[in-house]
Amino acid sequence: MEKVAIVILNWNGQKMLWEYLPSVLNYSRDEATVYVADNASTDDSLNMLQKHFPEVKTIVLERNWGFAEGYNKALSQIEAEYYLLLNSDIEVTHHWLTPMIELLDTHQDIAACQPKLLSIFDKDQFEYAGASGGYLDKYGYPFCRGRIFDTVERDNGQYNYLADVLWATGAALMIRSKDYWDIGGLDGRFFAHNEEIDLCWRLRIKGRRVVCQPESYVYHVGGGTLPKSNPMKTFLNFRNNLTMLYKCLPEEELGSVMRWRWLLDYVAAWEMLLLKHNWGDFCAVYRARRAFARWKKDFAEDRRKIQADRTLKKIPERRGFSLLWQYYVKGKKKFSEL
Repeated sequence: MEKVAIVILNWNGQKMLWEYLPSVLNYSRDEATVYVADNASTDDSLNMLQKHFPEVKTIVLERNWGFAEGYNKALSQIEAEYYLLLNSDIEVTHHWLTPMIELLDTHQDIAACQPKLLSIFDKDQFEYAGASGGYLDKYGYPFCRGRIFDTVERDNGQYNYLADVLWATGAALMIRSKDYWDIGGLDGRFFAHNEEIDLCWRLRIKGRRVVCQPESYVYHVGGGTLPKSNPMKTFLNFRNNLTMLYKCLPEEELGSVMRWRWLLDYVAAWEMLLLKHNWGDFCAVYRARRAFARWKKDFAEDRRKIQADRTLKKIPERRGFSLLWQYYVKGKKKFSEL
């Protein structure tokens, strides 16, 4: 069994692989085996890998399974103590793996961790997708040390301390293979978006820790597959977030939170239309609500099992406030102000 398997899921990402895979190989080859799992790309990714990066192991999937199921299918073919799920648009740094490996080696109660995620375009600024570790508010809105909604902080060392978080970014997620499979891996039905939050929340429900290790840091392009304002991305984010809440919320909160989300989602949709004149995202929210209503019954057994396995009733990294109220009404734009 390998110690660490770095697995990059690729779909038509030849340009990103050419640009950023060399840093992964240069700074990881002594501590990990590097894999590229290809989600049925139609570009020249596989030929390029074979010709220019023969040391990289490849896993060829027969179709585009999306992020979640793509990783499930790829990781099922790899035997390693630790998996490291890594986006193709990540530039890693010297000595980036060691702090995370040492963390998991010495703390058996930690299931997963992430490095500090910085922007490749401004290396003194956090990157939106995970910054320095993620949390949730009462109603399921994610935020990070270093990023709340669209406000992204500069990195002045303010979060340079080890911290327990609710979720670690899927852009660079190190996880014990045993923990990954014990909770059934990523939920493949999500296809993409919110799947790593769902995974980590399920780990926390079972009492396993998720941590940000800022001694390790990487640089992320971000938005490499879908632009930020994209109806499909909006649809997946809303549908999957609602599904995650249904699966993971404790019984005493489920009804109240879901009623509030019904209201907040439709307020968000009309704000997209009336203030931003974004018809596509407006429709995407309505479609997401309908899609959730249709497939909710398919997750009833998941919810039953997750709740039956619960060892933590209250998870401190899921905060009891409304992030919308804190941000828009109280004007708290930074994690340190919450």
